[in-house]
Amino acid sequence: MLDPTAVLLVHAGATWFMTGLIWFVQVVHYPLFGRVAEDGFVAYENAHTRLTTWVVGPPMLLEVGTLAWLSWTPTPAAGGLALGVGAALLALIWISTALLQVPRHQELSTGFDGRAHRRLVTSNWVRTVAWSLRAALVLWMVAAEIGVGR
Repeated sequence: MLDPTAVLLVHAGATWFMTGLIWFVQVVHYPLFGRVAEDGFVAYENAHTRLTTWVVGPPMLLEVGTLAWLSWTPTPAAGGLALGVGAALLALIWISTALLQVPRHQELSTGFDGRAHRRLVTSNWVRTVAWSLRAALVLWMVAAEIGVGR
């Protein structure tokens, strides 16, 4: 049987990785889409989508998997309300990805469109804020779990 504290630490690592990555994407990567030359944009967007999947897929699955595991075997600090709020934020992230960001990438896969680009950058704030809140929540859970402040 896995140690619940170890699972919490893996969960925290996945969440913090994704939080750092989403801030990079929000502040640097997505805004720079508008500077890619028009004749190379479709290839750029398609490469972005293909390669990004390899970077975000494993930690996103690890994050949801460890959250599910913690939901079945909570730690004293990572249980109840904290896990519920974390799960709601993660659901919001996945729903936003499926309903807001993926469709914008599909629009951009046929060529640069300023409106689709603006909607991608603007809608991505949902994930950026949600992951930031998750990072703070998970930090609080880890701190409570290891006894910081007792």
